[in-house]
Amino acid sequence: MPKGDIKVDRELCKGCQLCIEFCPKKCIAVSSELNEKGYYPAELSKREACTGCTICAVVCPDLAIEVYRD
Repeated sequence: MPKGDIKVDRELCKGCQLCIEFCPKKCIAVSSELNEKGYYPAELSKREACTGCTICAVVCPDLAIEVYRD
């Protein structure tokens, strides 16, 4: 199974949590730190579970997520 990694642009993310809801492996969580706009952005919480499926990037309305595959 391919392994993946995501990079969330903390300043573009408005914390809508769509990526968290749609992640099939539940490997994205809300950050505990605010970004400059006052939102809690998403972050990868379980890298070992990420498959690089790109669903998070597709559903992100702010284009704040880039997906990488190993």
